[in-house]
Amino acid sequence: MKPFILLIFFAIMISVSSCSQTNTGKQGSNKNGSVIIGGNCEGCEAIYESNLPFEKLNAVDTLPDFKETGPKIEISGIIYEADGRTPANNVVLYVYHTDQQGNYATRGNEKGWGKRHGYIRSWVKTGKNGFYKFYTLVPASYPNSKNPKHIHPIIKEDDKNEYWIDEFLFDDDPYLPEEERNRPKPRGGSGILKTYMKDGMLRATRHIILGMNVPGYPDAG
Repeated sequence: MKPFILLIFFAIMISVSSCSQTNTGKQGSNKNGSVIIGGNCEGCEAIYESNLPFEKLNAVDTLPDFKETGPKIEISGIIYEADGRTPANNVVLYVYHTDQQGNYATRGNEKGWGKRHGYIRSWVKTGKNGFYKFYTLVPASYPNSKNPKHIHPIIKEDDKNEYWIDEFLFDDDPYLPEEERNRPKPRGGSGILKTYMKDGMLRATRHIILGMNVPGYPDAG
């Protein structure tokens, strides 16, 4: 009986190991990269659904909802290397968010993750100065909820898999909880935006530090 029991034990261990490897694969497709970082990241592979190849992306983009009715906002900043000082070149930032009713709205022709993320999404890529900027509308909270309004960001560096950082949130949002404001280890740095009005449009700045509080990041302190 003992050899039979040992055989079953090893079969179970092999099965568990296989499942673990599969889950790790879902954490990052690791396209054009060699380091798997960031932990679980459902939907992060949507960053590869850009209509343009990464090399043709610009540092500035306008999301498809910008011409619709709602509070217009310009969000910009610098993406820094893990040292927090050096501007990061060739970093792709993918963002998506809800519409003015709080839904991830679709137009019916979406494919892949666009069916869940909706049509209000964008891809930008930094240049040598690390700068990025996008224009959009301030999203609404989910319907019949007290969930704070937010914009989802996903990062892709040249030599690493895609990974998520903390959402863009809004400092004046009454639904933003205090524990979120005071969270000690935000991924990529704080995502809480302090908006101001200029030339009839809201503006906000968020600087991002690559690898900051991101699990498995090799250069983060």
